[in-house]
Amino acid sequence: MLLMIPGPVQVHERIIKAMCRQMIGHRSAEFGEILRFCSEVMKEVFGTKNDVFFISGSGTAGIEASIASFSKSAKFVTLENGKFGERLGEIAERYAQVERLSFEWGKPIELEKLKEALENGANVVAFVHNETSTGMLNPAEEIAKIAKKHGALTIMDAITSAGGDYVKMDEWGIDVAIVGSQKCLGAPPGIAIVAVNEKAWDFYNAKCPYYLDLKAYKKKFSELQTPYTPAIPLFFALEEALKMIREEGLEKRIARHRRLSKAVREWAIGAGLRLFPEPNGKAEYSNTVTAVRIPNGITEKELRDALRREYGLLISGGQDRVKGKIFRIGTMGNVGKFEVIATLSAIEDVLLRKKLISSAIEKAMQVLGD
Repeated sequence: MLLMIPGPVQVHERIIKAMCRQMIGHRSAEFGEILRFCSEVMKEVFGTKNDVFFISGSGTAGIEASIASFSKSAKFVTLENGKFGERLGEIAERYAQVERLSFEWGKPIELEKLKEALENGANVVAFVHNETSTGMLNPAEEIAKIAKKHGALTIMDAITSAGGDYVKMDEWGIDVAIVGSQKCLGAPPGIAIVAVNEKAWDFYNAKCPYYLDLKAYKKKFSELQTPYTPAIPLFFALEEALKMIREEGLEKRIARHRRLSKAVREWAIGAGLRLFPEPNGKAEYSNTVTAVRIPNGITEKELRDALRREYGLLISGGQDRVKGKIFRIGTMGNVGKFEVIATLSAIEDVLLRKKLISSAIEKAMQVLGD
């Protein structure tokens, strides 16, 4: 099955083989060297010189660890224009006072409302950088600039942007950022990575969940260890995935992700389909997943079932309030021209047979051939 969803992504053979090693001691110097290397590369990916911590758990574990650990005397404002923005609000409500700013899915965040919330006493801003549920890239730099002007802490979900698009924590003024191993990094699911600057510790809450207490991770990382037993095979995989990022070069990797997503967008527009998100101003289309409206004449289920049955191909549908209204194509991790052309050709075949679109594969090939 070819996975062209917004994570988990296809895993390269090198990474699969790396997981087949015998176990090592998680308190050993050998594991410490893996942790050191992963931290070094992840600082480059996050665009930071600050601490980076590794939690054996999904990206959501990293989100909850960040919100819970930095919730002392906090009044959160969460920016929600998609499924994962709403998840931030739901998690924050368990630990602090929250003002949840909700916007129409697929539409940009209204920054004036953020300013109002900060002027009314909010001191922590939590938002999603790349909202995969709608295929939109939110304006992280602008959000952080507004937060910094008001002295607020910023927590950014970079789960589907770090490693596939620009994330510049220190330059933008982001205080905490989170990524999951199974997205643009190209590794299997199971490791959440959290980058934290010094300002965040002013908000440290000692009553946060025991396993997700980031101070414990900070203390043990000074010894090149994790506080609790790590998922060792997944660290083998992450190490190999980060070696591949180093080999490719981060700038080239970001350029590849952007080129692949542009090819998908050009194909969709050329075929007569409508992209779902409606960015304007500082918001942009996602560079790691493309959301497309389902044309009349076929259901999301029919399209996805045909692709699985006939091509061994898996794409994503819509979530929650856009379920049945869109389909989504992930272009993250270690995919390239072959996978994208194969995916678009398969979708085109299914839709052409129903006379729902025009052929536009050449549009994608022009982008990918540049």
